[in-house]
Amino acid sequence: MNFIDFHCDTASAMLEQNQPLRKNSLKVDIEKLQKGEALAQFFAMYIDKVKHESSYAYCLEMLQNFKQELVLNSENISLCRTHRDLIEAQKQGKIGAFLTIEEGEAIEGDLDKLRFFKQEGISAMTLTWNYENELGYPNFEWQYQNRGLKPKGFEVVEAMNELGMLIDVSHLSDAGFEDVITHSTKPIIATHSNARAVTNHSRNLTDEQLKKLADNGGVAGLAFSVNFLVEKESIDPLRLAKVEDMVRHIKHIRNIAGVEVLALGSDYDGIMNTVEMEDASQMFKLSDGLLKSGFSYDEVEKIFYKNGLRIIEEVLG
Repeated sequence: MNFIDFHCDTASAMLEQNQPLRKNSLKVDIEKLQKGEALAQFFAMYIDKVKHESSYAYCLEMLQNFKQELVLNSENISLCRTHRDLIEAQKQGKIGAFLTIEEGEAIEGDLDKLRFFKQEGISAMTLTWNYENELGYPNFEWQYQNRGLKPKGFEVVEAMNELGMLIDVSHLSDAGFEDVITHSTKPIIATHSNARAVTNHSRNLTDEQLKKLADNGGVAGLAFSVNFLVEKESIDPLRLAKVEDMVRHIKHIRNIAGVEVLALGSDYDGIMNTVEMEDASQMFKLSDGLLKSGFSYDEVEKIFYKNGLRIIEEVLG
């Protein structure tokens, strides 16, 4: 079955480890995506801002490195900016590559830098990672849970709406989520967040948030982090993220907010734990698990790619 994965950290791993895109030792490469029948992969330019003098400069270096790899592999993968681009890539038998930024500090509070990244092919941005920045506050260990967007954050939400960019609220504080979903004129996305009612982790979404996201027309990408899937005392000794745990979250989210809010956001190459689907070539294990758990084929298709196609078309054009 085709799939759209809204989040992986492969681009940063490629840069840091000098790994190619076609075939590497990571969880995501072209060969694995082809084997897994990927329709599209969203590649995040992930930045730990405390490790770099300039988040903007590092993001640009990562982006340039990744785009060079896209050129080298243009017969198999295509940079996509819009729904039309993705459909054309599909017709040509290519994987669609969408580019995102994970850490709003990459624009350094400058809307011109945001516009520049949009021109360079960035389609989405996570407003925060694990640190406070000029846009807002993260939900890291609950400490900023009730702090919302900063004035610059509201400006960025407006600008991203105007530019046709997906606003990603994964990592954002609860109050920040509320600010974004209230202020945005377009559907938003939580690229890699699960259900807090199932696993009480600050990075997961509450039932109320999931319902609001569904009403907004947005989607939540299921993350494969074992910390988001099970409570600490229940984590497998081998720290394995199991399909059964993913199915449990998906069932809850479907029952609370409807199947249309569900998508995939693996966080491959960004998480440390092992996953029952060892890499991007094994997504079928999750689709099989869902079908065996009573999900209809149509529901699984919505989760795997149809809901993703809808929001791509609505926001990116």
